[in-house]
Amino acid sequence: MNQQAPARAGWMLAQEKSNLRILRLMVWISLRLGRRASRLVLAGIAAYYLLFAGRARRASRQYLSRALGRPAALADVYRHLFAFASTIHDRVYLLNDRFDLFDIEVVGGEQLLDALRRRPGVLMIGAHLGSFEVLRAVGRSLAGLKVAMMMYEENARKINATLEAIHPSAGQDIIPLGRVDSMLQARDRLDRGYLVGMLADRRLGEDATVDRDFLGAPAAFPLGPFRLAAMLRRPVFFMTGLYLGGNRYRVQFEQIADFSELPGSGRNAAVLAAQSAYVERLDRYCRQAPYNWFNFFDVWRR
Repeated sequence: MNQQAPARAGWMLAQEKSNLRILRLMVWISLRLGRRASRLVLAGIAAYYLLFAGRARRASRQYLSRALGRPAALADVYRHLFAFASTIHDRVYLLNDRFDLFDIEVVGGEQLLDALRRRPGVLMIGAHLGSFEVLRAVGRSLAGLKVAMMMYEENARKINATLEAIHPSAGQDIIPLGRVDSMLQARDRLDRGYLVGMLADRRLGEDATVDRDFLGAPAAFPLGPFRLAAMLRRPVFFMTGLYLGGNRYRVQFEQIADFSELPGSGRNAAVLAAQSAYVERLDRYCRQAPYNWFNFFDVWRR
């Protein structure tokens, strides 16, 4: 295991390739024609990105070759991009509380509720794997739980602007990272019984990373989310909302750490153990549902 010095993250230097005009067209069609009819547009959107988003295409092919255990074909990359477009499309309905349109299976919900009964607030650490928005539907079904997300506001800025245009409160439960009061905001939500989520498959700012075996090769993963979890002293669950095709999703919760009563002397070891458990789950689900990881960034780059 090799712990690397902090460096400016490449993903923060590269602008998101989302095309605001295409997204607005998709939103317009979705709200007027309904989900089934508007899904016909997704094939064209996936083809557009396959042809013109070279960086995403190359990252997809590299990742899929590892996850599938064979060289990824162009058809695999197209399927990957189509799955991504599908989850973006479904945000339109999920943010408008049209949960009735979806068949959502929940695995691990009772374990999550047990943790909440012991103490208000749970941290959820996920990845660019499947859909986070589908978690809002699950939060409503699990005793009306509220969900907040810690994220960089500039990440996918154009997508967020479009979503807020169709639902003004779309960003109301976002805790911005990188501010002086970010941790205070997160602690406040946790004390009020929220599920607070963050993603840990990309580096946060100038954070240090640790090399972990991921899909058969060393990849750099940030320590920041797990250090933050240790400071907030809450149970930590791995979470993902896997897209299974059509209108089907499976939301998965697995506890990977509990920092509730962590002694100060053991914090560093506990942080590393939590990160190791996280990467193991991410590896497993990427192999089980390979077309669901929407990172589109070379985490193996040295």
